[in-house]
Amino acid sequence: MAVDHDRLFKELITTFFEEFILLFFPQVHEHIDFHHLSFLSEELFTDVTAGEKYRVDLLVETKLKGEDGLIIVHIENQSYVQPSFPERMFIYFSRLFEKYRTNIVPIAVFSYDTIRDEPSSFTLRLPFGNILHFRFFTVELRKQNWRHYIRNDNPIAAALLSKMGYTESERIELKKQFLRMLVRMELDEAKQRLLIGFFETYVQLSDEEEQQLRNEVNKMETKEKEQVLELLISYEQKGLKEGVKKGLQQEKRQIAKKMLVKGYDTQTIHELTELPIEEIEKLK
Repeated sequence: MAVDHDRLFKELITTFFEEFILLFFPQVHEHIDFHHLSFLSEELFTDVTAGEKYRVDLLVETKLKGEDGLIIVHIENQSYVQPSFPERMFIYFSRLFEKYRTNIVPIAVFSYDTIRDEPSSFTLRLPFGNILHFRFFTVELRKQNWRHYIRNDNPIAAALLSKMGYTESERIELKKQFLRMLVRMELDEAKQRLLIGFFETYVQLSDEEEQQLRNEVNKMETKEKEQVLELLISYEQKGLKEGVKKGLQQEKRQIAKKMLVKGYDTQTIHELTELPIEEIEKLK
């Protein structure tokens, strides 16, 4: 099933909007009054020339500190390469300004895996001078070094490690550091599940890699090790119970096989899957 990238990013940034601005645009964060936040309804624009419809990803109405006037923060997630994207950002800006007639902060998040130099402006020029020069803020995730963010206890940083610049050989360490960040932040269960779901959409370890991850976690200091293992087991059990509810025997067997690879004992697997112990023994 295709991943709805825009929906995932919208849910993440809506939940952690202030943390997103603080992480990537601290100079903007200094001026915004986060006590006044309102998420506006989606805007649908039709490109008459191209015959296409575009939906603005995220609009936030807020204020600047010490000022009465409202501002609009427009955040657009771009999950694929599109040469005409700067022009599209300008069209969004102009139509939003036409509707709201207020200051607008345009931000583009480039979340695709290709590393390229994305422009942050759109210019209309003639031989005798520029007619227009429109600029927008950008975040190019793939260019970010994930190791620069692992000491930052920011939930947006934790989730977006999964879209930053890491190598295949770093995948296990990447997830380990992600889990350590979650433990340190002590978020409620709903927010933890949001972050884990986002991260694992883009970084899915194989069974062998998961076992290597457990080995790495077991080398941690005792208290941190216990907290990370508790988080791992809790999330796996929730996923397991959701699968068990479907009542499919083959699915139960597949889950049991994965649990065996990860080192769960037969009795625990029996209790969680309700498979007979004899059948679990045959899967070894």
